[in-house]
Amino acid sequence: MWWKKKQEKKEVIEEKKEEKKEESLLKELCGDDAKLYDFLSHYLCVDPSTAISKKDLDILTEEAEKSGDFSPAVDKAIFEASQNPGERERYIKVIRNLASKTLPGMEQEKEKTEKEGLTDRAAFLGRRIEDQKFLSERTEDIINVASKFYNEELVELGEDERKEARGKEREIAKSDEWRIGEQEKREREARQKERKKMGKEERREAEKQEKREELSAEERKEARAEERREAEREEGRIEELEKTEREARKEERRGN
Repeated sequence: MWWKKKQEKKEVIEEKKEEKKEESLLKELCGDDAKLYDFLSHYLCVDPSTAISKKDLDILTEEAEKSGDFSPAVDKAIFEASQNPGERERYIKVIRNLASKTLPGMEQEKEKTEKEGLTDRAAFLGRRIEDQKFLSERTEDIINVASKFYNEELVELGEDERKEARGKEREIAKSDEWRIGEQEKREREARQKERKKMGKEERREAEKQEKREELSAEERKEARAEERREAEREEGRIEELEKTEREARKEERRGN
């Protein structure tokens, strides 16, 4: 099971690298605004394609009004605002409205927990209340940073998905090469058995044909190997291009 542990360790390392990358991007976008960074580090979704609900915002809002949990609706509103700059003013009003609806329930629960002596829970709710006030006060700044953050995340998620797909194609090619090699080996062994049954002249011709077949198989093998090498070279070119484009986007963000 060593390979499983090794894979799990690799996945943990990759996750930590991703976390550091997201922190770095968010710090870059927030600059010296520590309060904005602290808020967004808890509320932005690293992978919006999976973390943000697929339900319509209106449906999420209706569900929140029944359950009292407005978080999915707020996440959805911030994300949609980031992707629809032409409707920013409308989303600012929506987000502030959601924040105002969240506060009464939290304040009531905080009062209740304080009376019950649940200090940790009360402190947590106090922080959540401050977050909702911050969300209402700094909505425009939150949307501005979220737009840049989510746009970069979506670009890089697309790059990762395409890279994974190319990796799978290369693995399939390797598997096919092994399968072809095994098939050719079985065919050679079968022809060898057949030649043992042949007469002298027939065997001589069969051996000549075998050499031609081996040469042809070697040429096909080399052609497949060249295809794999070209795929590796193409992967390198793509990675270099994506790196250049990431640096260009970073410079552009600095200019804005």
